[in-house]
Parts: sequence; C-alpha cells; structure tokens
Amino acid sequence: MKSSNFTFYAILLLGFVSFPVNAQHHHHDGLHHWEIPSKDPDRIILTFHGDPATSRAVTWRTDTTISQGVAQIAEATVNSKFADNAITIDAVLEEFDLGTFRENNALVVHYHSVIFEDLEPNILYAYRVGDGDDHWSEWIQFRTAKPGYNPTQFVYFGDAQNDVLSHWSRVIRMAYQTAPNASFAIHAGDLINDAHRDYEWAQWFKAGSFVHSQWTAIPVVGNHEFQRTANLRPRRLSIQWRPQFTLPVEEELDSDLHETVYSVNYQDIHIIVLNSTDELDEQTEYLENQLKNSTAKWKIVTCHHSIFSPAEGRNFQFARDHWKPLLDKYGVDLVLNGHDHTYARGHVPVRTSDQDETGGLGTIYVTSVSGPKQYELDPDQIKSYSSDGYQNDKTAEQTQFFQVITVEENTLTYVAYTVLGEEYDRAVITKNFETGKKELVQEGE
Repeated sequence: MKSSNFTFYAILLLGFVSFPVNAQHHHHDGLHHWEIPSKDPDRIILTFHGDPATSRAVTWRTDTTISQGVAQIAEATVNSKFADNAITIDAVLEEFDLGTFRENNALVVHYHSVIFEDLEPNILYAYRVGDGDDHWSEWIQFRTAKPGYNPTQFVYFGDAQNDVLSHWSRVIRMAYQTAPNASFAIHAGDLINDAHRDYEWAQWFKAGSFVHSQWTAIPVVGNHEFQRTANLRPRRLSIQWRPQFTLPVEEELDSDLHETVYSVNYQDIHIIVLNSTDELDEQTEYLENQLKNSTAKWKIVTCHHSIFSPAEGRNFQFARDHWKPLLDKYGVDLVLNGHDHTYARGHVPVRTSDQDETGGLGTIYVTSVSGPKQYELDPDQIKSYSSDGYQNDKTAEQTQFFQVITVEENTLTYVAYTVLGEEYDRAVITKNFETGKKELVQEGE
C-alpha cells in the first residue's frame, strides 16, 4: 500500500513537472533555433533617440524568464579594462504575445529597451545587454556623432522583403564590407513581406546579425509592414514594430503615426522619415514644419513609396501633388524610396515657372531595391514625369542594390553598388551653403 501510494504520487508529480515542459516544447514546434527566445539576448538593434551626439537607444529580446534586463556602457579602450568603468542602466520591459497573429506560435516573449543618455560626442563606446548576471551579449561598439558639421557616411537599402535570410543577407553583408564605418543605415520600408509573421522578422535580424547592433538603424515603415491580424479586421502596423524598435515619438502627430514618422538631425544632416501608407494629409503639415524650421546644410527625406514611380502599375500621385512642392520650396537635396522593386535615379531642375527652367539642381530622387523580388520598368511612365520637371538619369532592372552616401565639406556623393560590390551608379552634388545653389556631376559627364 505504501509502495502503491508512492508510485501514485510519483506519477502524479511527474505529470505536473512534465506538463509545462511539454507546453513549452509545443510552443517551439516547427521553429528554427534562431527563432526561439532564450535567457540570452537576441535581435539586438541600435536606433536613434534624441541627439545622435549624446544619445542612442538599444532594444533586444529574451524569453519570459528574464523579467529585468539591463544594459552596460563605457568608453571603449585598447584593452578590456573599460568594463571596470561601465555604468549599468535598467531596461524598460514590454511583454509581447506573438500569438496575437494566427500564423505565429502561441509564444510570449520579453522585449527590453534602454536609452543611453548624457554621452559625449565623437566617442567610441562599448555596450552590452543582458540580465545583469549570467546572460549577456558580447560587448558591441558604436561611435557617437560629432558636434556640428563633419564628414559622415551612411548606407541606404530599398526593400529587402522576400527570402530575406537566403537572399538579402549577402546584400547587407556586402554593404558592411564596402562601408564598415557607416554611421547609420536607412531601411526604406518593406523590411519583410508579412507584417506580423515572426519567422520573417527572425530572418531579418539573422541576416543582419551583429550589423544591426553596430550600425544605428533608421527603419522606415512600408506597406508590407501593415497587415490584418485576423480575417475582417482592419490592417494594422506590424505588431513587432514598436516592441522591437525604440524610435523618436513626435507628440504633435496622431498616436497612430508615432514611431513611423520622425526626424533625425545628424551632424547638420536633417533626415525626415515619413509613413507613406497612412494618414498622408497630417504628415504634409509635419513635413512643412520640419523643413521650414530646418537650418541643416543637407536635407534628406525618406519614405517607402516612390514619388516618381519607375515600375509598371505604380503611381504615388498624392506625393507629387502635396509633398513635392514642399521639397522644391525648401530645397530638399535627396529623396530615398523603395516599393517599386526596380532602380531609378533622377532629378528635378529648379523651375521658375511651368515654361522656364533655371538649369540649377533641385532634388535628386532615388528608388532602389535590395531584395530578390524584382519588377519591370515602365519607360513611358518615367517619360511622363517630365511635366513635373523630372529628368531621368539612370535605371536598372533585375538587380539587387545597396547605396553608400558620403557627406564631406560641400559635397554629397551618392554611389549605388550591386550585390556583387560593383559600382553601378554615381552622382555628386556640390552645394554653395550661402546661396543654396547646387550642381550635379554624374557618371560619364
């Protein structure tokens, strides 16, 4: 009897012990090891939040056993003793249920975020994230911006979107090989294909691996970052977007636009990020206010949809009617787009009337694609933009690109590279900062 009771209670205890293990295993069924959260930090990404010379944000993910994340940061040194001087900052925790989207496993994860503040300009910092005990990332380095106007370089990607791990990984890695000291990277929307599908976000983070934690990212929301979470429900922003990116919040905008519309001022380069999928009218006022009050030497606007769409069946008429006049009026230098899965670079000369052109340079417009999904160009549509003052300069099809942009003294040098690392297109803007007049020198001129 005693033995029988022991056996009964042992079986009962085993059942209680095994239940959560089986449940956890069930939640991981079908997942690759790089999708599964653990106590160790993963999906570490740097973003801008505040003055790039004195602040930076970092976000990462763990499983739910880590209830308090921390970050440590110190000025990097030639040996490991910098760690003795590291300060520790408690992270903000956000619990996130992947199962909100029907195609994800019913899995709850923890996102952690820290904003590094009161940093010194032009300093190489080392940071790491973890639980403050046994589960840490490696030490990772980044440099704060210099104060005022100084040389810098950054990278821009069009849509990654499809087959991100297998086909986009070589693009971002070739970009890193080409411009390892880039200060930041603009991802011009459609980072993945299915907005809420965590398998695709896992691919995006694995494809970029440590690059995401070292290059500061400027993510731009695209139309594929919007999707229904269930049948009949309206489309909504990717459920992962706000947990996994810590981005500036423009309080004057509707909350639906928070962390999808924002600005970054980096060493006298004013970068305005727009959400070309939602609430376009409200952003028009925001765009004008940003440009009107900007004293930056260079002004760059990025949004996902191409203002001068080069692909068949595409047309962003709203932007040409409402945003382009502001870009003309306030002398925007460069517009960086995606969406059309082709390559096109063109420019708008300064126009004093519908019939008269001064011959000066207005804005350069670029549409590019970094992923494997490719569309065909529409030459007739491109020609039709001449009525808007647009002049086409260079196009391409069936090619994966990344772009490296360098700003130094009174020049902005734009270079488009293929995934093979070969230069395909080059344009140099020379600007008189006193008069605002610009000249364009292109490949072959």
